[in-house]
Amino acid sequence: MMLNKFAQMNIFFYILLIFMVLLFSCNNKDSTEKISLSKNKSGITNIEFSDVTTDAGLGNFIHDNGSFGKMWFPEQMGSGGGFIDYNSDGWLDILLIGGGAWKNYTKRNIKTLWLYKNNADGTFANVTDESGLGKISTYGLGVAAADYDNDGDQDIFLTTLDRNILLNNNDGYFVNVSKNAGLGNSIEWSSSAIFFDADNDGWLDLYVGNYAIWSPLNDLWCSLDSKTKVYCPPEMYTGLPSKFYHNNGDGSFSDYTTKAGFLPAPGKSLGVVLMDYNDDGWLDLAVANDGERDLLYKNNEGGIFDEIGTELGMAYGENGEARAGMGIDAGVVDSSGNTTIFIGNFSNEMVGVYNYSGKGWFNDRSALSKIGRASFLSLTFGLMLFDVDMDSDLDLFIGNGHVYPERTKNQDGVTYKQASQLFLNNGNGVFVIANEKVSGVLNNKMVVRGVAIGDYDKDGDLDLLLTENNGPAHLWRNDTETKNYLRVNLVGVDSNKDGIGSKVLLYIGEYKMERLIRTGSSYLSQSELTATFGLGEHQKIDSLLIYWPSGNKEMYFDIEINKEILIKENFGEIEYLLRN
Repeated sequence: MMLNKFAQMNIFFYILLIFMVLLFSCNNKDSTEKISLSKNKSGITNIEFSDVTTDAGLGNFIHDNGSFGKMWFPEQMGSGGGFIDYNSDGWLDILLIGGGAWKNYTKRNIKTLWLYKNNADGTFANVTDESGLGKISTYGLGVAAADYDNDGDQDIFLTTLDRNILLNNNDGYFVNVSKNAGLGNSIEWSSSAIFFDADNDGWLDLYVGNYAIWSPLNDLWCSLDSKTKVYCPPEMYTGLPSKFYHNNGDGSFSDYTTKAGFLPAPGKSLGVVLMDYNDDGWLDLAVANDGERDLLYKNNEGGIFDEIGTELGMAYGENGEARAGMGIDAGVVDSSGNTTIFIGNFSNEMVGVYNYSGKGWFNDRSALSKIGRASFLSLTFGLMLFDVDMDSDLDLFIGNGHVYPERTKNQDGVTYKQASQLFLNNGNGVFVIANEKVSGVLNNKMVVRGVAIGDYDKDGDLDLLLTENNGPAHLWRNDTETKNYLRVNLVGVDSNKDGIGSKVLLYIGEYKMERLIRTGSSYLSQSELTATFGLGEHQKIDSLLIYWPSGNKEMYFDIEINKEILIKENFGEIEYLLRN
Protein backbone atom coordinates (compact mmCIF):
# COMPACT_ATOMS: atom_id res chain seq x y z
CA MET A 1 0.00 0.00 0.00
CA MET A 2 1.36 3.46 -0.93
CA LEU A 3 2.06 5.89 1.93
CA ASN A 4 1.04 9.52 1.60
CA LYS A 5 3.67 12.23 1.69
CA PHE A 6 2.86 13.23 5.27
CA ALA A 7 3.29 9.66 6.53
CA GLN A 8 6.57 9.33 4.65
CA MET A 9 7.86 12.50 6.28
CA ASN A 10 6.83 11.22 9.73
CA ILE A 11 8.68 7.94 9.16
CA PHE A 12 11.77 9.81 7.97
CA PHE A 13 11.58 12.07 11.04
CA TYR A 14 11.40 9.14 13.49
CA ILE A 15 14.24 7.29 11.75
CA LEU A 16 16.37 10.42 11.95
CA LEU A 17 15.45 10.89 15.61
CA ILE A 18 16.41 7.32 16.49
CA PHE A 19 19.70 7.71 14.62
CA MET A 20 20.52 10.91 16.55
CA VAL A 21 19.69 9.28 19.89
CA LEU A 22 21.92 6.31 19.13
CA LEU A 23 24.73 8.56 17.93
CA PHE A 24 24.48 10.72 21.06
CA SER A 25 24.48 7.64 23.30
CA CYS A 26 27.55 6.16 21.62
CA ASN A 27 29.49 9.42 21.71
CA ASN A 28 28.73 9.92 25.40
CA LYS A 29 29.43 6.38 26.54
CA ASP A 30 31.90 6.24 29.41
CA SER A 31 34.26 3.90 27.63
CA THR A 32 36.71 3.75 30.51
CA GLU A 33 34.10 2.30 32.81
CA LYS A 34 32.12 0.12 30.41
CA ILE A 35 34.31 -1.46 27.74
CA SER A 36 36.34 -4.59 28.37
CA LEU A 37 39.86 -4.91 27.03
CA SER A 38 40.02 -5.82 23.36
CA LYS A 39 41.54 -9.15 22.38
CA ASN A 40 44.17 -7.48 20.19
CA LYS A 41 45.11 -10.79 18.61
CA SER A 42 44.91 -12.52 15.28
CA GLY A 43 43.47 -16.01 14.96
CA ILE A 44 42.59 -18.44 17.73
CA THR A 45 45.15 -19.30 20.37
CA ASN A 46 46.19 -22.94 20.51
CA ILE A 47 44.82 -23.85 23.93
CA GLU A 48 46.34 -26.90 25.54
CA PHE A 49 45.96 -28.70 28.85
CA SER A 50 48.09 -31.56 30.10
CA ASP A 51 46.87 -34.05 32.70
CA VAL A 52 49.75 -34.05 35.19
CA THR A 53 47.88 -35.78 38.03
CA THR A 54 50.19 -38.77 38.35
CA ASP A 55 53.43 -36.90 37.70
CA ALA A 56 52.42 -34.30 40.29
CA GLY A 57 51.91 -36.97 42.95
CA LEU A 58 48.11 -36.97 43.18
CA GLY A 59 47.55 -40.36 41.56
CA ASN A 60 46.82 -42.21 44.80
CA PHE A 61 43.67 -40.19 45.54
CA ILE A 62 40.29 -41.82 44.87
CA HIS A 63 36.98 -40.38 46.00
CA ASP A 64 34.64 -42.91 47.63
CA ASN A 65 30.95 -42.03 47.98
CA GLY A 66 30.35 -44.93 50.37
CA SER A 67 27.94 -46.77 48.07
CA PHE A 68 27.26 -50.40 48.96
CA GLY A 69 24.21 -51.31 46.88
CA LYS A 70 21.49 -49.45 48.80
CA MET A 71 21.36 -46.50 46.35
CA TRP A 72 21.22 -43.87 49.07
CA PHE A 73 20.38 -40.45 47.74
CA PRO A 74 23.52 -38.44 48.73
CA GLU A 75 25.83 -40.86 46.90
CA GLN A 76 25.19 -39.02 43.63
CA MET A 77 26.51 -35.66 44.78
CA GLY A 78 30.26 -36.23 44.98
CA SER A 79 32.71 -33.99 46.83
CA GLY A 80 34.85 -30.97 46.03
CA GLY A 81 38.40 -29.83 46.55
CA GLY A 82 40.54 -26.86 45.81
CA PHE A 83 43.65 -24.72 45.96
CA ILE A 84 44.81 -23.27 49.28
CA ASP A 85 48.13 -22.05 50.67
CA TYR A 86 48.05 -23.79 54.04
CA ASN A 87 51.63 -22.94 55.03
CA SER A 88 51.71 -19.38 53.63
CA ASP A 89 54.79 -20.00 51.48
CA GLY A 90 53.23 -18.44 48.37
CA TRP A 91 52.76 -21.78 46.55
CA LEU A 92 49.29 -23.23 46.07
CA ASP A 93 48.67 -26.52 47.83
CA ILE A 94 45.82 -28.89 47.01
CA LEU A 95 43.05 -30.00 49.36
CA LEU A 96 40.81 -32.92 48.32
CA ILE A 97 37.76 -34.42 49.99
CA GLY A 98 37.68 -38.21 50.00
CA GLY A 99 33.95 -38.73 50.58
CA GLY A 100 32.92 -40.94 53.44
CA ALA A 101 31.63 -44.28 54.69
CA TRP A 102 28.18 -44.96 56.10
CA LYS A 103 28.56 -45.39 59.85
CA ASN A 104 27.06 -48.61 61.21
CA TYR A 105 26.52 -49.88 57.65
CA THR A 106 29.96 -50.19 56.01
CA LYS A 107 33.41 -50.86 57.41
CA ARG A 108 35.49 -49.17 54.73
CA ASN A 109 38.23 -46.91 56.04
CA ILE A 110 37.75 -43.75 53.97
CA LYS A 111 40.00 -40.78 54.63
CA THR A 112 37.90 -37.60 54.69
CA LEU A 113 40.57 -35.02 53.81
CA TRP A 114 43.74 -35.21 51.74
CA LEU A 115 46.23 -32.34 51.83
CA TYR A 116 49.06 -32.14 49.29
CA LYS A 117 51.92 -29.69 49.87
CA ASN A 118 53.33 -27.93 46.80
CA ASN A 119 57.04 -28.78 46.49
CA ALA A 120 57.59 -25.77 44.19
CA ASP A 121 58.86 -28.04 41.42
CA GLY A 122 55.59 -29.22 39.86
CA THR A 123 55.06 -32.01 42.37
CA PHE A 124 53.12 -32.38 45.62
CA ALA A 125 53.71 -34.30 48.85
CA ASN A 126 50.93 -35.82 50.97
CA VAL A 127 51.01 -33.98 54.31
CA THR A 128 47.54 -34.96 55.52
CA ASP A 129 48.62 -36.54 58.79
CA GLU A 130 51.36 -34.07 59.74
CA SER A 131 48.93 -31.17 59.18
CA GLY A 132 46.38 -32.66 61.60
CA LEU A 133 43.77 -33.30 58.90
CA GLY A 134 44.17 -37.07 59.12
CA LYS A 135 42.20 -36.96 62.38
CA ILE A 136 39.02 -35.83 60.63
CA SER A 137 36.49 -38.60 60.07
CA THR A 138 33.10 -37.75 58.59
CA TYR A 139 31.24 -37.78 55.28
CA GLY A 140 32.82 -34.73 53.64
CA LEU A 141 31.28 -32.74 50.79
CA GLY A 142 32.44 -29.13 50.30
CA VAL A 143 35.25 -26.83 51.35
CA ALA A 144 35.76 -23.10 51.81
CA ALA A 145 39.09 -21.64 52.95
CA ALA A 146 39.84 -18.16 54.26
CA ASP A 147 41.47 -16.35 57.16
CA TYR A 148 38.38 -15.94 59.34
CA ASP A 149 40.37 -14.90 62.45
CA ASN A 150 42.70 -12.43 60.67
CA ASP A 151 45.87 -14.09 61.94
CA GLY A 152 47.56 -14.41 58.57
CA ASP A 153 46.83 -17.98 57.46
CA GLN A 154 44.02 -19.82 55.66
CA ASP A 155 41.55 -21.72 57.79
CA ILE A 156 39.22 -24.44 56.46
CA PHE A 157 35.47 -24.92 56.72
CA LEU A 158 34.26 -28.40 55.75
CA THR A 159 30.63 -29.11 54.90
CA THR A 160 29.35 -32.61 55.57
CA LEU A 161 26.32 -34.87 55.87
CA ASP A 162 26.77 -34.67 59.63
CA ARG A 163 28.13 -31.79 61.70
CA ASN A 164 30.07 -29.18 59.74
CA ILE A 165 33.67 -28.62 60.82
CA LEU A 166 35.73 -25.44 61.24
CA LEU A 167 39.47 -26.11 61.20
CA ASN A 168 41.70 -23.37 62.59
CA ASN A 169 45.15 -23.09 61.04
CA ASN A 170 47.99 -22.79 63.55
CA ASP A 171 51.19 -22.40 61.52
CA GLY A 172 50.21 -25.20 59.14
CA TYR A 173 48.58 -27.49 61.72
CA PHE A 174 44.78 -27.63 61.81
CA VAL A 175 42.64 -27.88 64.94
CA ASN A 176 38.91 -28.59 65.05
CA VAL A 177 37.37 -25.55 66.77
CA SER A 178 33.78 -26.04 65.59
CA LYS A 179 32.21 -26.28 69.03
CA ASN A 180 33.89 -23.20 70.52
CA ALA A 181 33.24 -21.24 67.32
CA GLY A 182 29.49 -21.92 67.48
CA LEU A 183 29.46 -23.91 64.25
CA GLY A 184 28.57 -27.54 63.60
CA ASN A 185 26.09 -27.73 66.45
CA SER A 186 23.45 -29.50 64.38
CA ILE A 187 23.37 -32.45 62.02
CA GLU A 188 22.53 -31.12 58.54
CA TRP A 189 23.20 -31.98 54.92
CA SER A 190 25.29 -28.99 53.84
CA SER A 191 26.78 -28.29 50.41
CA SER A 192 28.75 -25.23 49.24
CA ALA A 193 29.89 -22.60 51.73
CA ILE A 194 31.34 -19.13 51.28
CA PHE A 195 33.31 -16.73 53.50
CA PHE A 196 32.61 -13.03 52.94
CA ASP A 197 32.34 -9.80 54.93
CA ALA A 198 28.63 -9.06 54.81
CA ASP A 199 28.73 -5.91 56.95
CA ASN A 200 32.23 -4.62 56.00
CA ASP A 201 33.40 -4.72 59.61
CA GLY A 202 36.72 -6.39 58.75
CA TRP A 203 35.69 -9.91 59.82
CA LEU A 204 34.63 -12.69 57.46
CA ASP A 205 31.13 -14.02 57.93
CA LEU A 206 29.97 -17.42 56.67
CA TYR A 207 27.10 -18.53 54.44
CA VAL A 208 26.47 -22.30 54.46
CA GLY A 209 24.32 -23.78 51.73
CA ASN A 210 22.06 -26.59 52.90
CA TYR A 211 20.42 -29.19 50.71
CA ALA A 212 17.65 -31.50 51.98
CA ILE A 213 16.30 -33.36 54.98
CA TRP A 214 17.73 -36.87 54.68
CA SER A 215 19.02 -39.75 56.77
CA PRO A 216 19.55 -43.47 56.11
CA LEU A 217 16.30 -44.11 57.95
CA ASN A 218 14.20 -41.89 55.66
CA ASP A 219 15.83 -42.73 52.33
CA LEU A 220 13.03 -43.25 49.82
CA TRP A 221 12.56 -46.20 47.46
CA CYS A 222 12.21 -45.47 43.76
CA SER A 223 12.32 -47.74 40.73
CA LEU A 224 12.07 -47.60 36.96
CA ASP A 225 10.85 -51.19 36.62
CA SER A 226 9.14 -51.74 40.01
CA LYS A 227 11.92 -54.18 40.90
CA THR A 228 15.28 -52.48 41.02
CA LYS A 229 15.94 -49.53 43.30
CA VAL A 230 17.33 -46.32 41.76
CA TYR A 231 18.11 -42.91 43.22
CA CYS A 232 14.94 -40.90 43.75
CA PRO A 233 14.60 -37.45 42.15
CA PRO A 234 15.27 -34.43 44.41
CA GLU A 235 11.65 -33.25 44.38
CA MET A 236 10.72 -36.19 46.58
CA TYR A 237 12.74 -34.75 49.46
CA THR A 238 12.05 -31.66 51.55
CA GLY A 239 14.54 -28.82 51.15
CA LEU A 240 16.64 -27.63 54.08
CA PRO A 241 17.14 -23.83 54.29
CA SER A 242 20.71 -22.55 54.28
CA LYS A 243 22.31 -20.71 57.21
CA PHE A 244 24.25 -17.50 57.71
CA TYR A 245 26.71 -16.94 60.57
CA HIS A 246 28.01 -13.55 61.70
CA ASN A 247 31.66 -13.38 62.73
CA ASN A 248 31.88 -11.93 66.24
CA GLY A 249 35.57 -11.01 65.87
CA ASP A 250 36.65 -13.20 68.77
CA GLY A 251 36.88 -16.55 67.00
CA SER A 252 33.19 -17.29 67.36
CA PHE A 253 30.15 -17.00 65.10
CA SER A 254 26.49 -16.28 65.81
CA ASP A 255 23.56 -17.63 63.82
CA TYR A 256 22.13 -14.57 62.04
CA THR A 257 20.10 -16.52 59.46
CA THR A 258 16.80 -14.91 60.41
CA LYS A 259 18.21 -11.55 61.52
CA ALA A 260 20.11 -11.05 58.26
CA GLY A 261 17.08 -11.89 56.08
CA PHE A 262 17.98 -15.37 54.79
CA LEU A 263 14.64 -16.90 55.79
CA PRO A 264 12.33 -18.15 54.45
CA ALA A 265 14.26 -20.14 51.83
CA PRO A 266 13.38 -23.25 49.82
CA GLY A 267 16.62 -25.15 50.50
CA LYS A 268 18.26 -27.63 48.07
CA SER A 269 21.11 -25.15 47.59
CA LEU A 270 24.20 -26.52 45.84
CA GLY A 271 26.25 -23.50 44.72
CA VAL A 272 26.77 -19.93 45.90
CA VAL A 273 28.64 -17.00 44.33
CA LEU A 274 29.80 -13.67 45.70
CA MET A 275 29.31 -10.47 43.68
CA ASP A 276 28.39 -6.80 43.85
CA TYR A 277 25.95 -6.72 40.96
CA ASN A 278 24.74 -3.14 41.56
CA ASP A 279 28.19 -1.66 42.38
CA ASP A 280 27.12 -0.16 45.69
CA GLY A 281 30.09 -1.47 47.68
CA TRP A 282 28.08 -4.11 49.55
CA LEU A 283 28.48 -7.77 48.67
CA ASP A 284 25.51 -9.71 47.31
CA LEU A 285 24.98 -13.46 46.91
CA ALA A 286 23.43 -15.61 44.19
CA VAL A 287 22.48 -19.21 45.03
CA ALA A 288 21.88 -22.14 42.67
CA ASN A 289 19.13 -24.48 43.87
CA ASP A 290 18.26 -27.98 42.73
CA GLY A 291 14.65 -28.08 41.53
CA GLU A 292 13.76 -24.87 43.38
CA ARG A 293 13.98 -21.29 42.18
CA ASP A 294 17.46 -19.79 42.23
CA LEU A 295 18.03 -16.97 44.71
CA LEU A 296 19.55 -13.50 44.66
CA TYR A 297 20.29 -11.87 48.01
CA LYS A 298 20.71 -8.11 47.74
CA ASN A 299 22.77 -6.58 50.53
CA ASN A 300 20.91 -3.56 51.86
CA GLU A 301 24.05 -2.33 53.67
CA GLY A 302 25.13 -3.53 57.06
CA GLY A 303 24.68 -7.21 56.18
CA ILE A 304 20.89 -7.23 55.98
CA PHE A 305 19.57 -8.93 52.85
CA ASP A 306 16.47 -9.11 50.67
CA GLU A 307 15.87 -12.09 48.39
CA ILE A 308 14.86 -10.61 45.00
CA GLY A 309 15.79 -13.27 42.42
CA THR A 310 12.28 -13.59 41.03
CA GLU A 311 11.78 -9.84 40.93
CA LEU A 312 15.04 -9.30 39.03
CA GLY A 313 14.45 -12.15 36.56
CA MET A 314 17.17 -14.69 37.38
CA ALA A 315 15.24 -17.20 39.51
CA TYR A 316 13.74 -19.34 36.75
CA GLY A 317 14.53 -20.71 33.29
CA GLU A 318 13.40 -19.25 29.99
CA ASN A 319 10.04 -21.03 30.28
CA GLY A 320 9.40 -19.95 33.84
CA GLU A 321 10.41 -23.25 35.40
CA ALA A 322 12.68 -23.97 38.34
CA ARG A 323 15.72 -25.87 37.12
CA ALA A 324 18.24 -28.23 38.70
CA GLY A 325 20.96 -25.71 39.54
CA MET A 326 24.33 -26.99 40.71
CA GLY A 327 27.50 -24.98 40.02
CA ILE A 328 27.47 -21.18 39.77
CA ASP A 329 29.83 -18.33 38.97
CA ALA A 330 29.62 -14.64 38.09
CA GLY A 331 31.79 -11.96 36.52
CA VAL A 332 32.04 -9.20 33.92
CA VAL A 333 32.20 -10.88 30.51
CA ASP A 334 31.00 -8.25 28.04
CA SER A 335 31.23 -4.60 27.06
CA SER A 336 28.37 -3.57 29.35
CA GLY A 337 30.68 -3.70 32.36
CA ASN A 338 27.86 -5.37 34.30
CA THR A 339 27.85 -8.71 36.13
CA THR A 340 26.69 -11.87 34.39
CA ILE A 341 25.65 -14.96 36.39
CA PHE A 342 26.26 -18.49 35.01
CA ILE A 343 24.43 -21.50 36.47
CA GLY A 344 25.04 -25.16 35.64
CA ASN A 345 21.86 -27.20 35.28
CA PHE A 346 20.61 -30.73 34.58
CA SER A 347 20.76 -32.46 31.19
CA ASN A 348 18.07 -31.11 28.84
CA GLU A 349 18.37 -27.81 30.73
CA MET A 350 20.87 -25.42 29.21
CA VAL A 351 23.39 -23.52 31.33
CA GLY A 352 21.67 -20.41 32.67
CA VAL A 353 23.21 -17.06 31.69
CA TYR A 354 21.83 -13.88 33.28
CA ASN A 355 23.31 -10.47 32.48
CA TYR A 356 22.54 -7.53 34.75
CA SER A 357 20.99 -4.72 32.74
CA GLY A 358 22.28 -1.94 34.99
CA LYS A 359 18.69 -0.78 35.34
CA GLY A 360 17.38 -3.11 38.01
CA TRP A 361 16.89 -6.47 36.33
CA PHE A 362 18.73 -9.38 34.71
CA ASN A 363 18.36 -10.43 31.08
CA ASP A 364 18.35 -14.13 30.16
CA ARG A 365 21.22 -14.56 27.67
CA SER A 366 21.45 -18.36 27.66
CA ALA A 367 20.68 -18.51 23.94
CA LEU A 368 22.26 -15.21 22.86
CA SER A 369 25.53 -16.13 24.56
CA LYS A 370 25.70 -19.26 22.34
CA ILE A 371 26.23 -21.37 25.46
CA GLY A 372 22.65 -22.61 25.76
CA ARG A 373 22.35 -25.03 22.87
CA ALA A 374 25.88 -26.40 23.23
CA SER A 375 25.27 -27.18 26.93
CA PHE A 376 21.73 -28.56 26.55
CA LEU A 377 22.59 -32.26 26.85
CA SER A 378 25.23 -31.77 29.55
CA LEU A 379 24.67 -32.15 33.27
CA THR A 380 26.90 -29.48 34.80
CA PHE A 381 28.22 -29.40 38.36
CA GLY A 382 31.53 -27.50 38.57
CA LEU A 383 31.48 -24.23 36.62
CA MET A 384 34.16 -21.52 36.56
CA LEU A 385 34.93 -18.26 34.75
CA PHE A 386 38.61 -17.62 34.02
CA ASP A 387 40.78 -16.23 31.26
CA VAL A 388 42.09 -19.48 29.84
CA ASP A 389 44.04 -17.91 26.95
CA MET A 390 45.07 -14.73 28.78
CA ASP A 391 43.59 -12.49 26.08
CA SER A 392 41.79 -10.25 28.65
CA ASP A 393 38.23 -11.63 28.77
CA LEU A 394 36.70 -14.29 30.99
CA ASP A 395 36.03 -17.65 29.37
CA LEU A 396 33.79 -20.39 30.81
CA PHE A 397 34.70 -23.95 31.80
CA ILE A 398 31.99 -26.40 32.80
CA GLY A 399 32.60 -29.83 34.36
CA ASN A 400 29.98 -32.38 33.37
CA GLY A 401 28.78 -35.80 34.52
CA HIS A 402 25.38 -37.36 35.18
CA VAL A 403 24.01 -38.50 38.52
CA TYR A 404 22.61 -41.97 37.80
CA PRO A 405 23.44 -44.29 34.89
CA GLU A 406 20.01 -45.90 34.84
CA ARG A 407 18.22 -42.69 33.86
CA THR A 408 20.45 -42.03 30.84
CA LYS A 409 19.76 -45.31 29.03
CA ASN A 410 16.77 -44.10 27.04
CA GLN A 411 17.89 -40.49 26.51
CA ASP A 412 19.38 -39.73 23.10
CA GLY A 413 22.74 -38.00 23.41
CA VAL A 414 22.82 -38.13 27.22
CA THR A 415 25.44 -40.30 28.88
CA TYR A 416 26.59 -40.94 32.43
CA LYS A 417 30.21 -40.01 31.85
CA GLN A 418 30.46 -36.76 29.91
CA ALA A 419 33.11 -34.52 28.40
CA SER A 420 33.78 -31.19 30.06
CA GLN A 421 33.29 -28.10 27.90
CA LEU A 422 35.31 -24.93 27.38
CA PHE A 423 33.62 -21.83 25.95
CA LEU A 424 35.81 -19.01 24.62
CA ASN A 425 34.56 -15.45 24.99
CA ASN A 426 34.75 -13.06 22.02
CA GLY A 427 34.99 -10.15 24.47
CA ASN A 428 31.32 -9.23 24.38
CA GLY A 429 29.72 -12.15 26.18
CA VAL A 430 29.25 -14.32 23.08
CA PHE A 431 30.99 -17.67 23.36
CA VAL A 432 32.15 -20.44 21.05
CA ILE A 433 32.71 -23.98 22.25
CA ALA A 434 36.39 -24.75 21.90
CA ASN A 435 36.56 -28.49 22.55
CA GLU A 436 37.50 -29.31 18.96
CA LYS A 437 40.25 -26.67 18.98
CA VAL A 438 41.76 -27.67 22.32
CA SER A 439 44.49 -30.26 22.28
CA GLY A 440 45.02 -32.55 25.24
CA VAL A 441 42.54 -34.04 27.69
CA LEU A 442 39.43 -31.88 27.51
CA ASN A 443 37.25 -34.48 25.77
CA ASN A 444 37.92 -37.26 28.28
CA LYS A 445 34.54 -38.40 29.59
CA MET A 446 34.22 -38.30 33.36
CA VAL A 447 31.74 -37.81 36.19
CA VAL A 448 32.97 -34.37 37.22
CA ARG A 449 31.76 -32.68 40.38
CA GLY A 450 34.17 -30.07 41.76
CA VAL A 451 36.13 -27.60 39.59
CA ALA A 452 38.69 -25.11 40.91
CA ILE A 453 41.29 -22.80 39.35
CA GLY A 454 44.74 -21.66 40.46
CA ASP A 455 48.27 -21.05 39.18
CA TYR A 456 49.97 -23.89 41.04
CA ASP A 457 53.18 -23.75 38.96
CA LYS A 458 53.59 -19.95 38.98
CA ASP A 459 53.83 -19.54 35.22
CA GLY A 460 51.18 -16.83 35.08
CA ASP A 461 48.22 -18.76 33.66
CA LEU A 462 45.46 -20.62 35.45
CA ASP A 463 45.40 -24.38 35.88
CA LEU A 464 42.39 -26.60 36.58
CA LEU A 465 41.62 -29.05 39.39
CA LEU A 466 38.69 -31.42 38.87
CA THR A 467 37.13 -34.02 41.17
CA GLU A 468 35.06 -37.01 40.12
CA ASN A 469 32.31 -38.79 42.01
CA ASN A 470 33.62 -42.20 43.06
CA GLY A 471 36.76 -41.57 41.05
CA PRO A 472 40.10 -39.78 40.92
CA ALA A 473 40.99 -36.11 40.98
CA HIS A 474 42.58 -34.50 37.93
CA LEU A 475 45.17 -31.73 37.82
CA TRP A 476 45.24 -30.13 34.37
CA ARG A 477 48.22 -27.90 33.75
CA ASN A 478 47.48 -25.02 31.40
CA ASP A 479 50.10 -25.23 28.66
CA THR A 480 48.56 -22.59 26.44
CA GLU A 481 51.06 -20.26 24.80
CA THR A 482 51.73 -17.61 27.41
CA LYS A 483 50.53 -14.07 26.81
CA ASN A 484 51.20 -11.09 29.02
CA TYR A 485 49.58 -11.05 32.42
CA LEU A 486 49.41 -9.56 35.91
CA ARG A 487 48.54 -11.42 39.11
CA VAL A 488 47.44 -9.44 42.17
CA ASN A 489 47.45 -10.59 45.81
CA LEU A 490 45.90 -8.40 48.51
CA VAL A 491 46.40 -8.14 52.26
CA GLY A 492 43.77 -6.20 54.16
CA VAL A 493 44.45 -4.00 57.18
CA ASP A 494 41.24 -2.07 57.80
CA SER A 495 39.53 -4.75 55.67
CA ASN A 496 39.61 -8.49 56.34
CA LYS A 497 43.11 -9.96 56.05
CA ASP A 498 42.43 -11.78 52.75
CA GLY A 499 40.95 -8.70 51.12
CA ILE A 500 37.87 -10.75 50.21
CA GLY A 501 35.28 -8.49 48.63
CA SER A 502 37.91 -6.15 47.19
CA LYS A 503 37.24 -5.01 43.64
CA VAL A 504 40.40 -4.82 41.51
CA LEU A 505 40.22 -2.76 38.30
CA LEU A 506 42.97 -2.75 35.68
CA TYR A 507 43.10 -0.01 32.99
CA ILE A 508 44.85 0.00 29.64
CA GLY A 509 43.98 3.08 27.62
CA GLU A 510 40.20 3.38 27.51
CA TYR A 511 39.67 -0.24 28.49
CA LYS A 512 38.96 -1.77 31.87
CA MET A 513 39.09 -5.25 33.38
CA GLU A 514 37.53 -6.16 36.70
CA ARG A 515 38.12 -8.95 39.22
CA LEU A 516 36.56 -9.53 42.63
CA ILE A 517 38.57 -11.26 45.38
CA ARG A 518 36.30 -14.01 46.66
CA THR A 519 35.73 -17.49 47.98
CA GLY A 520 32.85 -19.63 46.75
CA SER A 521 31.68 -20.20 43.16
CA SER A 522 31.73 -23.49 41.25
CA TYR A 523 30.49 -26.50 43.25
CA LEU A 524 31.78 -27.57 46.67
CA SER A 525 35.22 -26.21 45.81
CA GLN A 526 37.82 -23.56 46.58
CA SER A 527 39.79 -21.57 44.00
CA GLU A 528 42.80 -19.35 44.67
CA LEU A 529 42.25 -15.84 46.07
CA THR A 530 44.60 -14.14 43.60
CA ALA A 531 43.20 -11.86 40.88
CA THR A 532 44.61 -12.84 37.47
CA PHE A 533 44.51 -10.48 34.49
CA GLY A 534 45.39 -11.61 30.98
CA LEU A 535 46.82 -8.71 28.96
CA GLY A 536 46.97 -10.29 25.52
CA GLU A 537 49.72 -8.63 23.50
CA HIS A 538 49.60 -5.36 25.48
CA GLN A 539 52.95 -4.31 26.92
CA LYS A 540 51.86 -1.63 29.37
CA ILE A 541 49.36 -1.17 32.20
CA ASP A 542 48.17 2.39 32.71
CA SER A 543 46.79 1.98 36.22
CA LEU A 544 45.43 -0.40 38.82
CA LEU A 545 42.58 0.66 41.11
CA ILE A 546 41.50 -1.16 44.26
CA TYR A 547 38.25 -0.66 46.12
CA TRP A 548 38.69 -2.25 49.54
CA PRO A 549 35.68 -3.50 51.60
CA SER A 550 36.60 -0.95 54.28
CA GLY A 551 35.82 1.86 51.81
CA ASN A 552 39.48 2.68 51.16
CA LYS A 553 40.43 3.36 47.55
CA GLU A 554 43.96 3.06 46.16
CA MET A 555 45.40 3.59 42.68
CA TYR A 556 48.79 2.44 41.41
CA PHE A 557 50.79 3.35 38.29
CA ASP A 558 53.96 2.17 36.52
CA ILE A 559 53.27 -1.50 37.12
CA GLU A 560 55.54 -4.10 35.54
CA ILE A 561 53.78 -6.79 33.48
CA ASN A 562 54.26 -10.57 33.68
CA LYS A 563 54.60 -10.32 37.44
CA GLU A 564 52.80 -11.49 40.55
CA ILE A 565 52.42 -8.62 43.00
CA LEU A 566 51.37 -8.11 46.60
CA ILE A 567 49.53 -4.99 47.77
CA LYS A 568 48.93 -4.27 51.44
CA GLU A 569 46.06 -1.94 52.28
CA ASN A 570 47.10 1.66 53.08
CA PHE A 571 50.82 1.03 52.51
CA GLY A 572 50.91 2.61 49.05
CA GLU A 573 53.59 0.28 47.69
CA ILE A 574 53.74 -2.74 45.41
CA GLU A 575 55.82 -5.78 46.33
CA TYR A 576 56.91 -7.94 43.39
CA LEU A 577 56.86 -11.63 44.25
CA LEU A 578 59.44 -14.06 42.92
CA ARG A 579 58.53 -16.57 40.21
CA ASN A 580 59.82 -20.13 40.03
